[in-house]
Amino acid sequence: MAQIEALLAEDPEDAFLRYGLAMEHASAGDDAECVNVLRDLIARAAASPYVPAYLQCGQALVRLDRTEEAAEVLRTGVEVAGRARDFHAQGEMQGLLSSIE
Repeated sequence: MAQIEALLAEDPEDAFLRYGLAMEHASAGDDAECVNVLRDLIARAAASPYVPAYLQCGQALVRLDRTEEAAEVLRTGVEVAGRARDFHAQGEMQGLLSSIE
């Protein structure tokens, strides 16, 4: 995690690094920090969305039992994935969304 944070200090806009940091937090069992990092990534990458961030954020929110927030993130993610023509991610997010609504 420290390595990724050091690289992000050099290039704070690197979406792949930020996503990797979020996944490290999830692997460590810190879903709350995973969500914080992913929400930051989503906000930073608004002009060029990083589609996997929406799915992972939704999943982490579900694990935290924050289903209303998860549904909101996933709905947005479904739209973003559709615009990006990432139909696989769109289907995964729609499936998760359907399971929590």
